[in-house]
Amino acid sequence: MTMTNEEWPMGRPRIAFLGLGKMGVPMATNVARAGYEVTSWNRTYKNVESLSSVGASIAREAADAVSGADIIITMLKTDTAVREALFNEGVAEAARPGAIVIDMSSISPDAAIEYSDKLRTFGVSWLDAPVSGGTLGAAAGTLSIMVGGEPDTYARCLKVLKTMGRPTYIGPAGAGQVAKIANQIIVATTIGGVAEALLLTIAAGLDPEIVRKALAGGFADSRILEEHGRRMIDRNFTPGGSVDVQLKDLNIALAKARELRLLLPLTEEVTRLFQTMADAGENDIDHSALFLELERMKDGYKDPSSDPHR
Repeated sequence: MTMTNEEWPMGRPRIAFLGLGKMGVPMATNVARAGYEVTSWNRTYKNVESLSSVGASIAREAADAVSGADIIITMLKTDTAVREALFNEGVAEAARPGAIVIDMSSISPDAAIEYSDKLRTFGVSWLDAPVSGGTLGAAAGTLSIMVGGEPDTYARCLKVLKTMGRPTYIGPAGAGQVAKIANQIIVATTIGGVAEALLLTIAAGLDPEIVRKALAGGFADSRILEEHGRRMIDRNFTPGGSVDVQLKDLNIALAKARELRLLLPLTEEVTRLFQTMADAGENDIDHSALFLELERMKDGYKDPSSDPHR
């Protein structure tokens, strides 16, 4: 008999939450505020104290955090960080048979499939459930959550996922991560489009804020025009989504495209621009700061019509 999302050994699933960065803290907070028993862990001890105020327990070791947990949520930065936590920090061994890992990190689809297969040998199920919506969405509990894994496993975890946002089942293991890199392609190329549009507006002597408001409601409207356009105009690049995370996700997207024998020229170009920023040490600023890179490029302007090879 398949368990429903309410049929857990203790009546309600106990949660371990691993990874308490800018996104993990508000996500874990929302789970705890929804009344779930949460034990949290972070590789460094910073950020965990704030969860005590919402009733979450704190573990010093990842294996201790997952002992007895029904659902183990990971929110880490890279494929390697997830692998380390699951298989080198003792999580897979300490997880009880029948537990479920929900990895909400943004990792490669191939890694998601690999980790799913490996956890199965420990009797542990898997969902890859990467998110979009940034720190504001994490705090508000309105993240878009793209889920890959077994449908029955998804059904059992649906109520927990809904405490953090709007989950959508995409397909088997790895499918959530494919949806996430599709999201990141749209985000990155749209940031580039908004930045170019605002630079054109400014160069033409217009007020970019007035133009931004004029575009609202039309086909050019988007959350990126609203939120990142505002950041560009205010020149506020305090990180929500950082350059290094955006670049990591774009490189995953291009690797998947090569595997599928696809050419993604817009994605390749915007990846090149983010790589230039990273090479210049601008890893930790907000990805909307692509505006600054494009702004710098105008100083090297050459009229393309003067190119004899054009």
